[in-house]
Amino acid sequence: MAPMSQPRPSLGEHTTSIDARAHVTAAAFLGRTPALALGDGTILLVDAGEPRRLTVHPDAAILVAAAEGDRLVTGGDDGRVVVTRADGTIETAANEKGQWIDAVATRGDGAIAWSSGKAVRARDAKGEVRGWSPPSSVRGLCFTPKGYRLACAHYNGASLWFPNASAAPEFLQWKGSHLDVTVSPDGRFLVTCTQENALHGWRILDRTQMQMRGYSGKPRSLAWSNDGEWLATSGAEACILWPFQGKDGPIGKAPRECAVRPARVSRVAFHPKALLVALGYEDGFVMLCRLSDAAEIFVRQCESGAAVTALAWDLDGRRLLFGTAAGEAGLVSPPA
Repeated sequence: MAPMSQPRPSLGEHTTSIDARAHVTAAAFLGRTPALALGDGTILLVDAGEPRRLTVHPDAAILVAAAEGDRLVTGGDDGRVVVTRADGTIETAANEKGQWIDAVATRGDGAIAWSSGKAVRARDAKGEVRGWSPPSSVRGLCFTPKGYRLACAHYNGASLWFPNASAAPEFLQWKGSHLDVTVSPDGRFLVTCTQENALHGWRILDRTQMQMRGYSGKPRSLAWSNDGEWLATSGAEACILWPFQGKDGPIGKAPRECAVRPARVSRVAFHPKALLVALGYEDGFVMLCRLSDAAEIFVRQCESGAAVTALAWDLDGRRLLFGTAAGEAGLVSPPA
């Protein structure tokens, strides 16, 4: 008789269901408050008491969102960029009339950035707004870890822009459509997702390029480990982790795979303090994988089978928030 497989540890009994009632665009913790940005233009704040539903984009959809501290910045198909805080305060930061907001980014000092059409704008901590016209629409934005600088993903590559400088942005070229962008925590590498089911990267100092292929779908979710040595990615029937140890990063190195399942990974989120990655799949499955021994911990199988579209850890890594395309969501709070 074949030996019985060992059951996976489960956090199901420590998961509280949340009825979001709309597509979950993003999940975040605003300080200690869990928040869900929803496709119907609302934000759901899940406080200790009754959840609060805030209408931040009336009669519009939230397309993109980014969080920092106690702020959640959202961009909608109404052309508005809105900042929502944990106490429920809402501020309209910009209104790009007649445009959709394609990407938003946040920075710890209060600065924010957004893109719409062929325009990128950055508002610094003092409220001053500066703009740049990229060569094509920008689909991905992020602030670099050092300095007031933006990384922008667009057609045929990526650009690095200092909003407060008069110099032209630095252009990193690679043919094709680049959809998302991230910069390593040490600021040495820039990586984009591409339309061709791959990642493309540059070592910023000398523009050395690297291609990361082998995905069955588009790797639209990226997350760095707390030590900056691993980049977790979606887009395959496993979490694909690229090694960024040493000066060459993943050049000449094979990726690591974990948590293989018969469905693609749709979202990834690294624990803020440990080598533990949360994974959401296109069939609504949520689980954790520990890198030290590849141990897997089951979290939830969402009943609708809809794709997991949002994942976020709190600052301490004690709680995990997730949401799906069908409006199912949950908050994982294991005992201390």
